[in-house]
Amino acid sequence: MDSRDAAELIAELHEEKAEHKVADRFRDRAALLIAFLAAVLAIGGLGGGNATDDLLVNSIRTADTWAFYQAKNIRQTMYEIAAEDLEGRLAAMPAESRPAAQKRLAEYRATVARYDSEPDAKSPGDPLKGEGKKELRAQAQSYEAARDRAAEQDTNFDLAEVALQLALVLGSVAILALNRAILGLSVALGVVGSLLTLNGFLLLVPLGI
Repeated sequence: MDSRDAAELIAELHEEKAEHKVADRFRDRAALLIAFLAAVLAIGGLGGGNATDDLLVNSIRTADTWAFYQAKNIRQTMYEIAAEDLEGRLAAMPAESRPAAQKRLAEYRATVARYDSEPDAKSPGDPLKGEGKKELRAQAQSYEAARDRAAEQDTNFDLAEVALQLALVLGSVAILALNRAILGLSVALGVVGSLLTLNGFLLLVPLGI
């Protein structure tokens, strides 16, 4: 081996060492990206689990409250019919029977009014507390709003999970193949998944799905 061969060998070793450094830096950055995406995925999974629970609970509460409202409405209608019937027969009653009938008619009307609105004695000004139709309607609508919000959150978290899972897979492939294009696609999907996760918590942008 002459001096020229030695110089070429030294140059090749330097180039190989430089390539190893570039590859190591690439793998380190890709590994950091994967760690970040995994953390976002874990946070989104927690949010998605909570959203699913809220969706289920508020769906049940909505159904139960509307069922209670309908039962109240049926009973109120029965008392309204009874009151109208009694009022129609009142004029034809004997004089001695009228006071008792009028008292019963007043009770019917009071019951009808109570079914229409019966606020909680402890919180009379709170429309979400009480067992009258007015209060039950407000409660059901509140549960519906919470249910719809949870459903929208759940959709964001589901889409975020798909994007982040794909980003993690592509990031792993990029490390093995030392491919910047694949890593770039992983970054893009990671950004989409992260934004969807953030939107799942804050609902800044409606998806319309």
